[in-house]
Amino acid sequence: MNDYLKLHGIRKMFGDVPVLAGVELSIAEGELVTLLGPSGCGKSTLLRCIAGLTDLDSGSILLAGQELTKQPPRSRDVGMVFQSYALFPNLTVSQNVEYGMRMRGVAPAARRSRCEELLALVDLEDKRDVYPQSLSGGQQQRVALARSLAVQPKLLLLDEPLSALDAKIRKNLRAEIRDIQRRLGMTTLFVTHDQEEALILSDRICIMNQGQMVQEGSPEQLYTAPRTEFAARFMGSYNVFNRAEALKLFRRIDSRSDRFAIRPEAVTLLAEGEAIQDDADGMMDVRGQVQTVSILGNIIRAAVVAEGVHLTVDLLNDGRWLRVREGDRVTLLLDPAQLLHLEQEGA
Repeated sequence: MNDYLKLHGIRKMFGDVPVLAGVELSIAEGELVTLLGPSGCGKSTLLRCIAGLTDLDSGSILLAGQELTKQPPRSRDVGMVFQSYALFPNLTVSQNVEYGMRMRGVAPAARRSRCEELLALVDLEDKRDVYPQSLSGGQQQRVALARSLAVQPKLLLLDEPLSALDAKIRKNLRAEIRDIQRRLGMTTLFVTHDQEEALILSDRICIMNQGQMVQEGSPEQLYTAPRTEFAARFMGSYNVFNRAEALKLFRRIDSRSDRFAIRPEAVTLLAEGEAIQDDADGMMDVRGQVQTVSILGNIIRAAVVAEGVHLTVDLLNDGRWLRVREGDRVTLLLDPAQLLHLEQEGA
């Protein structure tokens, strides 16, 4: 990997509390990497350290071969978009976009040209003379993005920029951000606690917990092969079992692991009286009872108890599964090949 951004041994304490505990991370030029984790895991603090808004206790930050650790924020060539937009209310859209360029002494004609280019990029050309309070949340966030891009930073940092928006605007804007990032080839570090957002946006995802990187990889790798119980639980609705529970379901376990997981969509649910198909060879069948049924759009999620073990099963909402009700007796088919053997946390 071309280490365009390289973080080494990043440590930060707030009082006696370690917020970042020796973080290591490398990002290639043009890559969009997402830091995914729960609130308080250190992901936003890490972004602020890279931007120079929070001082490190130790460690180094290299961007395009240049050491940033001792440099002030204005000298780092880093653009940052916050959750709160942070627009100047007394400046118009175009004045907000031009602000950073004006502070750097860019000539007025060059500022206007760059501003028009970016307003076209974020589809806000007709809002150039409008003040922020007249814009929707999604429009304000696009202005904030344009303002960060105006100074042509070497690195773009996005700190949960979509969390204050409603679901529909959020989905549209994240697609726009990804499209703009790809068109510009902008190296980007994105922070979110939203698994779906991370899976859709990222070239690579880094899961964080308690100030450390737990696991990193492509969206597919992180979703299909979480290594630890924390990663499995955070990446979705994985069914996580201890050894005794796994033995009840699978009868035999060829592993010394103490924790196991299986995806909810990897479990087949058969309604009472429904025949097991011939292609189910090698599958373990267990009897269970449906506890709850939730419709999640195109997915129906059933909570089932089988052999005293609680499982979540995801079914495609194709109409026929609406006949599965709470209290129904069902059969679950479990494929031993789909059972993940998890590592011990911190191993």
